[in-house]
Amino acid sequence: MNFIKTKIDGVIIIEPKVFEDSRGYFFESYNEKEFIENGIDARFVQDNQSLSSYGVIRGLHFQKEPFAQAKLVRVLFGKVLDVAVDLRKGSPTFGQHVSVELSDENKRQFFIPRGFAHGFSVLSEKAVFAYKCDNLYNKESEGGLLYNDPDLGIDWKVDPKRICVSDKDKVRKGIKDYVAHNRE
Repeated sequence: MNFIKTKIDGVIIIEPKVFEDSRGYFFESYNEKEFIENGIDARFVQDNQSLSSYGVIRGLHFQKEPFAQAKLVRVLFGKVLDVAVDLRKGSPTFGQHVSVELSDENKRQFFIPRGFAHGFSVLSEKAVFAYKCDNLYNKESEGGLLYNDPDLGIDWKVDPKRICVSDKDKVRKGIKDYVAHNRE
């Protein structure tokens, strides 16, 4: 596996070694030893999967402490733009984001540590998205940021006329409001 560090510390793109032949392909998607050697020491306890259509944006979501989650995400079918926004207090990259295309073709995975908001947009007709979490979901600890907050400046790479977002995600607050309500 190839572990690619991004501009934000702890956010890592993982490219597997894919072995293809006339039967199809095989690759190792997780190897605890290799992940630990490359700075990912998470014990995954929950797997999730979703199916979405073109233009769907899911996010930007996070879990508040003590239920914060690190995630290892990938696409089983289709293509998405995956986004991680740094919300770690005191981080030099607070409020910045990293985005990466994940698809069934490139077989990339994206590791997002605890302390990040996470979301994705669907760039293909349909996409099956899967992710592992290192902490169990807790409804009372659910949080989010407005997906189209101009202060974040995220280009979701979908036609604005075809964006489909949940009612809850349409009314989330922006990063400035998050900062105002999360001061120590």
